[in-house]
Formats: sequence, structure tokens, C-alpha cells
Amino acid sequence: MPTNVFTPSAELEEFRSSVRRFAEANADSRTVRRLMDTAEGYDPGVWKQMSGQLGLQGLHLPEEYGGSGVGFVELVIVFEELGRTLLPSPYLATVALGANAILQAGTEEQRARWLPGIAAGEKIATLAYAEAIGGPDGLTIEAGASGGGYTLTGHARHVVDGLGADLIVLPARVDGVVGLFLVEGGPEGLHRTAMPGMDLTRRQARLDLDGVPATRLGEGSDAGEVLRRILDQAAVCLSAEMLGGAQVCLDMAVGYSRDRYQFGRPIGSFQAVKHRCADMLVDVESARSAVQYAAWTAEHEAEELATVAAVTKAFTSQAYVDCANRNIYVHGGIGFTWEHDAHLYLRRATSSAAMLGGARRHRAELARQLIDA
Repeated sequence: MPTNVFTPSAELEEFRSSVRRFAEANADSRTVRRLMDTAEGYDPGVWKQMSGQLGLQGLHLPEEYGGSGVGFVELVIVFEELGRTLLPSPYLATVALGANAILQAGTEEQRARWLPGIAAGEKIATLAYAEAIGGPDGLTIEAGASGGGYTLTGHARHVVDGLGADLIVLPARVDGVVGLFLVEGGPEGLHRTAMPGMDLTRRQARLDLDGVPATRLGEGSDAGEVLRRILDQAAVCLSAEMLGGAQVCLDMAVGYSRDRYQFGRPIGSFQAVKHRCADMLVDVESARSAVQYAAWTAEHEAEELATVAAVTKAFTSQAYVDCANRNIYVHGGIGFTWEHDAHLYLRRATSSAAMLGGARRHRAELARQLIDA
């Protein structure tokens, strides 16, 4: 591994600044709260700007499909910056899940068919992961051959941005192995139901399928291994997003502890507050190191990706939740109110910690890897 892998270049820092300016301009507190109450849950105009102005949807897609062809190091910068502002958008579902699944599992013809629309910001994609994280035995969708193609029957829960997705990738059992299938549009037999969630900035849905026509990604081989790699890479992206949120919780707590006076002195001068801010700093910087190494591992497709992804997701999940809780503690009573943004970050932290498997599941996966080794 290069010794300067964690040294950001001037180009990367300028890229980060551009993404941060865009996110802050389009995701202030008032805007986030307004979008939470809309039918879409995000601003379609901003979604188009993300593609047209910054090319974010196609950032990691090859140039032949309308993307930029950069790697996970740049991609995690985007997720970290979007996590700082809680920008409501289907970016995680589309880029880390749906588009990556098509890129990793699809044939050349399938990639050329669907990826350019994603890169242009014209298509929203997602991957139904919830039943797949426990392995093939957890799959709840069956695929059957039908007229030279396939139909899907079953259900999928907690599909991120599944209500409005144009392209849905679904893992299913087929011929005794795991297959990845793509459902396009809103075919007959597909029923979408909104699922209530703690994080109102990110929508989830239950999908019920009754003989829904679908296209199988790839050449028909077992997709179990590629699905695990997709989920590991998505865990790295989500960890970067959680890092951004944890950093904001730290910044909010430190800023408030300087400005809030009690008994004639800043509350940051009290030992109990100092300790909590110090604990948050340790969590954030440790998470940053983990995410940076995980990004390098994902970009270079290192053999240790599964191990690194498990460690990173487990640690950042706990770190974000802890930072969000400590931030509320530092703010006192006002931090518990719905009107304060600390509440939004706690909801995002709790929801994100459970996505793609919680900390306990990833620690169990890490233990299994160590035993098998």
C-alpha cells in the first residue's frame, strides 16, 4: 500500500470543498425539514443538479457509461459531505446499491442499457438488501423461468428509496443458487408500501411481488459472492456518510459548549462536558482512519475488503450513535426538542447504524472470518 494513501491532494480537497458548498447550499435545516414532508422526500431539481453540475451520480461509473471513472476514495468524500448536511436524496440507494449492483453483476449489454441513465440523473436505482445480509437462507423472493425470461414472487422489506426507484435490483433464489434480478418501472404485480422509519430524511418501502417480470443480471451463474462484495462496498460508503454526521455532532457540541454560559462561565469549562467532547473527538478521528483505509481497500479490491468493511461499519455505527447522544447531552433540554437539529442527527445515526446490518452483526461476521481463517 502506498505510504501517502491518506494524504489528500489539492485536487481532492478542492473536490471536497465543491461538494460541501453544494450540500450546504441545498440542505439547510429549514430545507431538510420541508423535504421530509413532501411526497418525494427529496428535491428532484437538486437531484438533477447533482448530476449536471457535479456529476455525482456517475462519479464511480466508467466513462463509457457516462461516468467519471474515479474510485472509492473520491466516492467516500461525497458520502461524508452529504452525511454532514443530511441532504435528503436517493444518492445512497442509487449509487452505492443499485448502480453498483448493475456495474458489478451485469453484462456489458446490461450496463450500457441502464447505467447511462443513472449517471445522467434520469433514473433512481436501489438494491433490496435486507433479506440478503444474512446469506442465501434469508432470501424471501423466488425466481422462476417464464417465456424465456424470469418472474419474481415474494417480498422485500426496508428497501431504501424503494417507493420511487425506477430500477430495483432484487436478490432471489433460482435453481438452488443466488441470482440478482432487475425490475424496471412499475410492472403489474409489483406493490410498494411505505414503511415508517425513525429517519424521516430517508424513505424505506416494502415491496410485494406476484409474478413480476424481471431481467437476470449477469450470465446466470451464482451471484452470492458478487452480492457480498456489493454489500461490503456499500457498507464502506454508508460508514463515510456516518463519519460526516458524527463530525457535525462533535462540531455542534463544541460550539454550544463555548457559547452557553452557566454560573458565569462556559459550560465547556466543566469537566463532565469536557470528557464527553473528548470522547466524541476520539470516536470521530478513529472512524475517519477506519473509513480512509476502507476506501482504499474497496478501490483496490483488496482481499481483506470483507474484514475491513465489517470492522469499519461496526465501529462507525457505534461512534455515530454515541456522538449523537453526547451532542444532545451537551445541549441539555433544548437538544431533546424536535425543533433542534440534534434530534435529526440522532434519528439518522440510529437508522444508519441498523442499515446493512448493525454493529453486532458485523462483529459476528468478523468473528466468523477469523475462525474460518
